[in-house]
Amino acid sequence: MTTATASLAGCTDSYETLVESATSDEDDDTVTIGVLAPNPDSDFIGRSMAQAAQVAVEELNENGGINGHEVELSVRDTNASASEARRQYQQLILEDGAVATTGVFDSPALVNIMDDIAEQETIHLTTGAAAADATRLVNEQYDEYKYHFRVGVINEFDLGRAKIDFLDDMADEIGWESIAALAEDYQWSEGIWEATQDRLDDLDLDVVMEERYPPATDDFTDLYSEAAAAGADAVLITAAHTGNEAMLDWAYPNRPEQQPQPQPFAFGGTHVPMQLPSYYEQTDGACRYGFGQINATEQSTTGDLTQEFVSTYQDRFDGESPVYTGYGTYDAILVYAEAVEAAGTFDADDVVSELEFIQFSGASGPVEFYGPDHEFAHDLAYEASNPLYFQWQEDDDGTGVQEIIWPEEEATSEYQAPAWLQSPSP
Repeated sequence: MTTATASLAGCTDSYETLVESATSDEDDDTVTIGVLAPNPDSDFIGRSMAQAAQVAVEELNENGGINGHEVELSVRDTNASASEARRQYQQLILEDGAVATTGVFDSPALVNIMDDIAEQETIHLTTGAAAADATRLVNEQYDEYKYHFRVGVINEFDLGRAKIDFLDDMADEIGWESIAALAEDYQWSEGIWEATQDRLDDLDLDVVMEERYPPATDDFTDLYSEAAAAGADAVLITAAHTGNEAMLDWAYPNRPEQQPQPQPFAFGGTHVPMQLPSYYEQTDGACRYGFGQINATEQSTTGDLTQEFVSTYQDRFDGESPVYTGYGTYDAILVYAEAVEAAGTFDADDVVSELEFIQFSGASGPVEFYGPDHEFAHDLAYEASNPLYFQWQEDDDGTGVQEIIWPEEEATSEYQAPAWLQSPSP
């Protein structure tokens, strides 16, 4: 979604030990798919993109490749930088000869490579960045920008839409009567904020506080005191860069004292760090009861390939679970392969025509795209994507689990009120 400091600890293995990049002397029987990932050697989000791509390519090659061609993988590091993303994209195309690219977590990076995607006339399938500016270009200048599709998270406006739909379905059932809406004031969150503000008044909820707080915020004491004083039953947050501080100041505001005195409201929303499957362990359980939006977890069954992918990924990478960007990257490569097979060619224009009508159920769920005339052309379609909300809960063994709590048909557990907010048993 953005250049979030989403990992609390780096990964020690160099990615070169996991994926072999495409060779420069590929023959006619080999094609290269490129991946743009932020810091795949040290960041969980970038690492999962690269590893998921490896799983997809290995599966394709075990089944004859793409259209009879063996597939090689080239992973390049964007370094979470818009300018570096552009440089690495050009190398994927001009040096590695990629027939298609995927990845990109940072919204500024995606926007910065859109002109290159158009110039190279090479399909790119985004699997992390939520910027709607990219897909507006497809709508407004279709012939130039039609090569871009978004497979990963839904766009920023649809993320806001999902937040409202979650509240509309769940607030009354949970018992929330009032909420505080907070969002870090970064460009990536503008669409989420706008879409949320447009519809909050339609809900049967009191909105007792609305604030976009400064990007450098690392102490939420005053914001949370205001929310508590206003009587908020839940704080609905949009956070990536500030997500760790926001969560800890909710669950453990008096650290480093041994007995936390949590805030008197529920907490969650669009929270990038909380989406990491290792977050419970990283925070020593402080994120328990936090809730958030996601496309898939290792508990979910939203797509036909979800559980199969999770199992293969864990077996391949020593029990490690995929991050949400991994599900989308895996699907992007398989979706591209299916479109090429249907077109009978790697010609980008022909493949675009197939992608526009594709219906695919993968690891992240159903994949269908908005049409060329839609405001967000070639974005993952909201109605088909089946966005999920999860909550960090604890199983009988004391292990943190990302349980799906919405929508009802995908739920793996019911919402649990934080222990400090639960009514005492009679």
